Amino acid sequence: MLFNRASRNLFNGAFRRFKSTSSAGGEASGEAAQASVFAASAVATTFATYMTADFLSNFLQHPTQKMDYGYFNQFIGRPVDQNWWGTRTQHIVGVAGCLAITDHTSQHFFGKYLGRPLCFAKSPATFVAHTFLFIFGGVAMYCAGDAALNPQHEGHREQELKSGLYSTYIGTCTAWFEPYVAPALGTVAGSAIAGSWAGSALLPATLAYTTVKGVGWYDWGNSGLNDHEMKLNGLTKEE
Repeated sequence: MLFNRASRNLFNGAFRRFKSTSSAGGEASGEAAQASVFAASAVATTFATYMTADFLSNFLQHPTQKMDYGYFNQFIGRPVDQNWWGTRTQHIVGVAGCLAITDHTSQHFFGKYLGRPLCFAKSPATFVAHTFLFIFGGVAMYCAGDAALNPQHEGHREQELKSGLYSTYIGTCTAWFEPYVAPALGTVAGSAIAGSWAGSALLPATLAYTTVKGVGWYDWGNSGLNDHEMKLNGLTKEE
């Protein structure tokens, strides 16, 4: 999943300035602080992008179904069952946070390996490898946290973890196309649209979320709904 180009440039520029600083004392501390601020800003932008992408992907996977957003259901006229655990809101926030961390961490290490910032145009194979690794790592991190902390999994946490990791692997394998979305969009809609936040970050992430969740967890239509969503949509859970 590609994050905002402007944030990436800010982060890389700040990191290079920090690395090239030769002075000591207050100047070095100031550069380090500035780099930290830019890095935090880039991660925050990525986090917001992924949350938005996850939310939008629900409309592609479940175009006619009502989703369970937990605490926020009350603001859209839907009853609240659980405020957080097991809801779409937990998934939106949790997965986005994990992916933002693994995305930037992976880009940093691949950049060190290449000796320059990771770029799909210059290193397509490496970028595809990065895409698989950071998506798998981020979603696996979320699954591990959910299995360990979610009270709904009490008594079968190990089984939940194994199931989540297996689904993560299956789903991640379908996201290989993600780096190609923006270039393909550019040939159809032009470089301005493809290079925008919506074209280079939000659209690829939304499509990747859709395939990872849809294929990995068979989360399409009336499938993949939690118990409360089944009730919201007037469906009966099959035994």
